Amino acid sequence: MASEGHGPRATGEAILFIRGKRQAARLWAPQIEILAATHRVVALDVEGDDPVAEARRLLDDLAIPSVNVVACGDDGLIALDLAAAHPQRVRRVAFVDFEPPENTRLLCPVLRTRADGGPEAINGALAGFLGQRLSRFDNRELRSAFGSFITGVTIVTTAGVDGQPRGFTANSFTSVSLEPPLLLICVGKAAASVDVFRHAAGFAVNILSEEQKDTSVLFASKRPDKFEAARWRPGPFGNPLIEGSAAWFDCARYQVIDAGDHIILMGHVEAFAYTDANPLGYARGHYITLGLEQAAVNAASSASRTVVGAILESDGRLVLLPDPARPDGLILPEAGRTGPNGSASQLHHLLVREGMDATLGFLFAVFENPETREQCIYYRGEALLHARGRTVLADFEDIPWDRLPDEATRSMLRRFAAERKIGRFKVYSGDHRQGTVKAVD
Repeated sequence: MASEGHGPRATGEAILFIRGKRQAARLWAPQIEILAATHRVVALDVEGDDPVAEARRLLDDLAIPSVNVVACGDDGLIALDLAAAHPQRVRRVAFVDFEPPENTRLLCPVLRTRADGGPEAINGALAGFLGQRLSRFDNRELRSAFGSFITGVTIVTTAGVDGQPRGFTANSFTSVSLEPPLLLICVGKAAASVDVFRHAAGFAVNILSEEQKDTSVLFASKRPDKFEAARWRPGPFGNPLIEGSAAWFDCARYQVIDAGDHIILMGHVEAFAYTDANPLGYARGHYITLGLEQAAVNAASSASRTVVGAILESDGRLVLLPDPARPDGLILPEAGRTGPNGSASQLHHLLVREGMDATLGFLFAVFENPETREQCIYYRGEALLHARGRTVLADFEDIPWDRLPDEATRSMLRRFAAERKIGRFKVYSGDHRQGTVKAVD
């Protein structure tokens, strides 16, 4: 059962007060009466054995997309489960006379307060908590917008107060000052090692080279044996340094700043080093390798013919086109085999002419085809077919290999199909010899 309190200006954020089976209906009455003047207030009287489902249905029925949750005593477990199950719908959680378990990691702000100060004390604490300015944006959309900024990739490490190495992959790294030498990194409060980094004497920032994608993936995982699988050594200030990094900074803790759902760790640089290796980049959820981008530029500016193509998926199948040079032959969507040299814009026009709305991702391969001496540049992406036209769709488990134009194309697609199965794509550059393309990672 639910009740809703309304006031003359109840236009603020929604608040859900939880009343468990053992709570009296009058619980929260003083808070509801006051907060209903400025917020949309709802009280949920738990009746069934699945209070989280009851709360979700209530929010759906009342068309409330996101809510602040308030709970007292053991009802805090309900609020905890609701926030964990539906993090996109819970903006804040306020616990009264309830202490979440020590290992609790919530993505939203949390208030802990006591009821022994009386209703006025609770009202004051809630008013201050609810008055904190939070984003009204869709977090996924905001993250995508942030992802438009190309960053480097780092592994942040520390020896910790217990001397055990800890580390994670991060792209939130910024140089702050030359005098004194300061830098900062951000650690999410939901990270398992946030308290280790918060209290450690220092930390190191390892800027990865473009050959260290596997290392980046390793430290982005929850594997307990990261430091057994990676090559590293202690730095001058005692923090782990990852071998092969483009640069590293060994730092003493300078300042810790609370910042929303993250903490900002500012470090005083105690030692550093760098190499001429190309750094690894990251944008929009994908890695970027400067060496591969440069290889594409070199290929496009070569005196040889340039072919620009795409390995596209549509509904999980490979997109192919008839080969005009061979009866019953098939080719990938590509521009430059005949006529002017290929380019990304020519490829785009071709896809439109073929009735495809395609989104090209990052480069997949840059190589010289040994049979034709063409410089080949291929992207990977997705395609929506507005009109089937000449398009041929092939299952990746049943690609018509004998209808493809050459071994270079077959070799590239074999690698694509294999990497597609594990959901991890590499990028390749260099000479294509005997169906093998050199991997840059």
